[in-house]
Amino acid sequence: MLTWKDDNELFAIMKKELYSAVIGDILDKMHYTHQFLPQRIQPITEDMVVAGRAMPVLEADAFEELSDGQNPIMKKQFGLMLEALDDLKENEVYVCTGSSPIYALVGELMCTRMQILKAAGAVVNGFHRDTKGIKALNFPCFSYGRYAQDQAPRGKVIDFRVPIEMDGVRIRPGDIIFGDLDGVLVIPKEIETEVIQAAYEKATGEKMVAEGIKAGMAAKASFDKYGIM
Repeated sequence: MLTWKDDNELFAIMKKELYSAVIGDILDKMHYTHQFLPQRIQPITEDMVVAGRAMPVLEADAFEELSDGQNPIMKKQFGLMLEALDDLKENEVYVCTGSSPIYALVGELMCTRMQILKAAGAVVNGFHRDTKGIKALNFPCFSYGRYAQDQAPRGKVIDFRVPIEMDGVRIRPGDIIFGDLDGVLVIPKEIETEVIQAAYEKATGEKMVAEGIKAGMAAKASFDKYGIM
């Protein structure tokens, strides 16, 4: 049986042994059939893998000329973004949604701060900017793609460490976020041990199936023997 002593060990195992497809298959079998975030959220580079606990961040469109309203948060240039950044803990993923996809939600300086705090990565329901700088950091960052338009005069963080949703996928503080070049998904924290154990077993089994197929075994014979495809 797969075991781990803490989150550092768990996320190292996940990044080494697991991948989004096998985790998604297990979630499907457990009837959690809507756990993948939108397909357009992709890693900046294909080798990036993120595994950590969600620190959800809620963003909203808010134009500077309309900032003198009743909410004091709106008087701050970035809202609560700087506070959210500084509150990140080791192995957490900055997960941001809520705004229109018309500006970047993360950039090099933000990722630098995340990296210093030993955060696991950033996943945003929108764009990133400063692509060269983030690549140089080798910090896992997942987004719609690159687009330099800034959030400063267009959006503000209005809350963090609160439940959020992306296309109907609920993300709560402490849920596990896993992403690679095939997608990003959410593992609810109450089933994480069962999902990870089963995903590891399936990944191990898929290696045996691959060896059998490479050796000439037919697809049906392989499935009949291993129950995996």
